[in-house]
Amino acid sequence: MDSKLEAKIKEKYRIATNRLVLLDYDGTLVNYEAKPESAKLPDHTFDVLLKVINEPNTKVFIITGRAHKDIDRLISNVPIDIIAEHGAMIKEKGLWRNQMFEDGIWKKAIIPILNQLTGKCPGSFIEEKFFSVAWHYRNAEDDLGYSCSRELIGLLEQLAYTYNLKILDGKKVVEALSAETGKGRAVKKLFDQNDFDFVLSIGDDATDEEMFEFLLHYSSAFTFKVGEGATNARYKFNSINDVVMLLKHLFG
Repeated sequence: MDSKLEAKIKEKYRIATNRLVLLDYDGTLVNYEAKPESAKLPDHTFDVLLKVINEPNTKVFIITGRAHKDIDRLISNVPIDIIAEHGAMIKEKGLWRNQMFEDGIWKKAIIPILNQLTGKCPGSFIEEKFFSVAWHYRNAEDDLGYSCSRELIGLLEQLAYTYNLKILDGKKVVEALSAETGKGRAVKKLFDQNDFDFVLSIGDDATDEEMFEFLLHYSSAFTFKVGEGATNARYKFNSINDVVMLLKHLFG
């Protein structure tokens, strides 16, 4: 990262009195794994994260699309607040709360379609969460996985209006969820309750773009996308290592 930018972030952080740090998990703090349950924090990242959490006047969240039970299990040894399932669940002070309520009846229409594509695409698998359903193709052959994902998106978009859904086209995952949830809405709720004068937000996927877009309205926000591709984030990192280094320099 440019030394001038790093110096600017450090100075803005130093003079701030109410800070917010938002960190995506997969692709931001840990690498994607063939088995999602294997994506555990490396020891050095764990150590840095503890320093971030212990900073005074600093509210820290892991903000992820993962099911709340899964992310809880992965970072059970980290005393950190969590926003899970793209904002549908939040954990603060050790307690989980629903941020929305729905009957999930739309899943009955969606899951047969996902099963159909899973049968056509060896290596793909379905993940059902409380408030969404995801079709992963990270373990499938690249070309087949991609072509099946395009087919799936087309099929799901035909149902999106009927059930008030949105379809997320993520990194080797297609996910259907209520249009009433999202990381942008979750961050807005935090701002409705607090007056932050410094924000650091880092993510790597299409699911983080709503968060970046919301934060465009705040000059105090430093937003970073990890990896290539168009983004609403103001800055980019090349790799997870860049994320850890910034956290280490800022909070070390």
